Amino acid sequence: MDKVKTIAINVAAVVAISLALLWGNTLYRQYVQFDKGEKAMLSGDFTAAVAGYEAAIHMYTPGSSVVPRAAQKLWDLGQMAEGRHDTARALIAYRALRSSFYAVAGTYAPGQDWIARCDARIADLVLLQKGRPGA
Repeated sequence: MDKVKTIAINVAAVVAISLALLWGNTLYRQYVQFDKGEKAMLSGDFTAAVAGYEAAIHMYTPGSSVVPRAAQKLWDLGQMAEGRHDTARALIAYRALRSSFYAVAGTYAPGQDWIARCDARIADLVLLQKGRPGA
């Protein structure tokens, strides 16, 4: 009986350590991707900024402060593009934000408020595009 108990404790310890390492690695990579998005924003590279922020959300870890910040940055990119009347880029930003949260959904689906906001903006922008030939 003591041997079974020892094995169970060892297995539990290995599982706990493995999960902690996985979580830590994912969180680290999330910060790296967010930083890539920030650097791309500073250099004016819209596509790389979207990719960095989107990748940060794809590496969703519960309790991370990076996910809401990356979501806000994607939303801000969409808003800035709309302000410049660049409907195509605004749609790219909003769709990236929405699809990032769809991608991380499992038994728990984070970002439902962001998805709803993006759906509304996307619907409006698609109607705007259809109303303006060549937009």
